[in-house]
Amino acid sequence: MGTCTSKPPKPNPFASRENQQNDYPAPTQPPKSPPPPLPPTTPFLPIYTPSPAHPNKPKTPSTPLRFFRRPFPPPSPAKHIRAVLRRRKTIKKAENEAKIAEDEEDEEEGVELDKRFGFSKELRSRLEVGEEVGRGHFGYTCSAKFKKGEFKGQQVAVKVIPKSKMTTAIAVEDVRREVKILRALTGHTNLVKFYGAFEDHDNVYIVMELCEGGELLDRILARGGKYSEDDAKAVMVQILNVVAFCHLQGVVHRDLKPENFLYISKDENSLLKAIDFGLSDFVRPDERLNDIVGSAYYVAPEVLHRSYSTEADVWSIGVIAYILLCGSRPFWARTESGIFRSVLKADPNFNEAPWPSLSSEAKDFVKRLLNKDPRKRMTAAKALSHPWIQNHNDVKVPLDILIFRLMKAYMRSSTLRKAALKALSKTLTVDELFYLREQFALLEPKNGSITLENIKMALMKNATDAMKESHIPDFLFSLNTLQYRRMDFEEFCAAALSVHQLEALDRWEQHARCAYELFEKDGNRAIVIEELASELGLGPSIPVHAVLNDWIRHTDGKLSFLGFVKLLRGPSGRALAKAQ
Repeated sequence: MGTCTSKPPKPNPFASRENQQNDYPAPTQPPKSPPPPLPPTTPFLPIYTPSPAHPNKPKTPSTPLRFFRRPFPPPSPAKHIRAVLRRRKTIKKAENEAKIAEDEEDEEEGVELDKRFGFSKELRSRLEVGEEVGRGHFGYTCSAKFKKGEFKGQQVAVKVIPKSKMTTAIAVEDVRREVKILRALTGHTNLVKFYGAFEDHDNVYIVMELCEGGELLDRILARGGKYSEDDAKAVMVQILNVVAFCHLQGVVHRDLKPENFLYISKDENSLLKAIDFGLSDFVRPDERLNDIVGSAYYVAPEVLHRSYSTEADVWSIGVIAYILLCGSRPFWARTESGIFRSVLKADPNFNEAPWPSLSSEAKDFVKRLLNKDPRKRMTAAKALSHPWIQNHNDVKVPLDILIFRLMKAYMRSSTLRKAALKALSKTLTVDELFYLREQFALLEPKNGSITLENIKMALMKNATDAMKESHIPDFLFSLNTLQYRRMDFEEFCAAALSVHQLEALDRWEQHARCAYELFEKDGNRAIVIEELASELGLGPSIPVHAVLNDWIRHTDGKLSFLGFVKLLRGPSGRALAKAQ
C-alpha cells in the first residue's frame, strides 16, 4: 500500500498478472552473461493475483482488484488481472465466476463502498502536517509533528491514502488490516512504530515513526551492490529478528524487499525498521494462504503454487541475503513470466565471483534460505542460530512458532514414529543441538523438563494482540496431553526437530543411517503390514499392502531403512496413496 520513505519514488504504470502453477508463458531467452547488478533506480515489481477455489480458503477473500507499482523497464506485457480472469472459465468454479461478475456489475452501476473506518477524525488538531517526503501509487507520505499529548513535539511520518483510490471492497479491507496489524504488533526494536490512524471524508492517515535514513536499497546501491560478510550479517540479524517476531505472532509480511526496510538515520550503524504491512495478513499455525502477493524478484515458489505460509517470507530474506553478498539477483529474466519460471525451475548461481571467495558458512546460509521446498527451508528463528550468523556478536535466538507445530505432530504420532524420532535426535551435531537448546531454554524448564504450563507462559511472555487474531493460543489445545506429564530435553529434541530441514543438509544420509542403526538396536521389532497401517492411521480404503510392502524387510518382518526414513517424515494416508 505505500511506504513511509524519505525518497520519493518515481510514479510508474501498474497492472496485475495471472499466474498458475505450471502454466507460465515462455520467458524471453535470457542472456548468456550473468544477471546484471542492481540498476541505480530499481522499483521492484509487486504482484497480485487471486486464488481459484481452494480447499483451505484464506480468512480474507481473494480479489482481482489490487494494483501495484510497475517495476523494471521494459514494462511487462501483462494485462489487468480481471481481463485474464475472464479467460479462466475452464478452471474457475461457477460461484467464483458469479462473484467476479457481481463485483464488476456493482462497479459498473456505481455502487458506493462503505469507506468509514471508525478512526479518529482529529488529525489536524493533534498534528501539524508538514511537507511531502515520499509518493507512491496508493498515496503519499508527509512529515508531521504532534502538537499536544504525550508525544508533543515528536516528529513523525503520516502516510496519506486517498479514499478515492479505494475502488473495491478488498482495497478498503487492505487498509483496515494494515492498521490492525500495525496496532497489534508493538514493541519490537526493528519494527516501525505506530502512533495511530485517522480519517476524514477524503483520506485515511496512518501515523508512524519517521525514518530519515533512507531505504536499505539505497545503501545497497551506494555500495555498488556488495557488502562484506560482516556488514551483511549486521543487516541479516535485524531483518531475521523482526520477521521471526512477526511469525511468532502469526503475521506473514508477504512483501519483504530492500525497499521495505528503512534506516532511522543516516548513521552507518542506524537501526533498520520493517515497514509497509499493506500486503500482510494473519495466518494460523496450520493454515495455508493461496493468493499470489508480493514482488516478482522476491516471490517464493510456493506462492506461485498458491499454497504457502510464513516460510515465503524466509525465501524473500534469502533473496535479500544473496543480493547483499554478491550484488545481483539470484533469479533474473527480462519478463515477468521469465522471472516466475526462473524462481520455479532455476537454481541460484554460487560459482561466479564473488561466491568462491566467500565463506562456506555464508553460502550454506543463503542456500538453506533459498530451498525451493518450504519444509526444508530454515525458519527466521532457526536462521539466527546458523553458524554464519552466530559468529556475529552473540546473537540471541527468539522463540520459534515451528517448534509448537512439530510438537503437535509428535504428540499425535504413533509409538513407532516417536521411537524413530528419538533415534534420529541422538545423531544431531553440536550446531544442530544449539538451536534446540535455545528453544528449550526459552520455555523456562523446571527441574530439567517442561509442561503445558511452560508453553503457555512462554507464549504469554512474547504475545501481542496479533496472537489473538492468528488464533495461536487456540493452538495450545493440540498440546493438551502435556498437561498430564512432563517432557525432558531428550524427548523435546525428538519432538521439536524438523526432519525435512535435516534432509536439506549434505550429511542427511549419514544422519539417517546412524539413526537407523540406533533404531535397530533399541526400537525396531517385527511388525506386520496391517499393524504398521494402524500405526500410521491408514483407512481401510487404502491398499496398504501395495503401499507399505517395501517398508518391511521380508526376512524378519522388521522395518526396512526405506520404511524408517518414510516413517520419520510422518506421511499422511493421502500422501501414501499418491505414492503408489
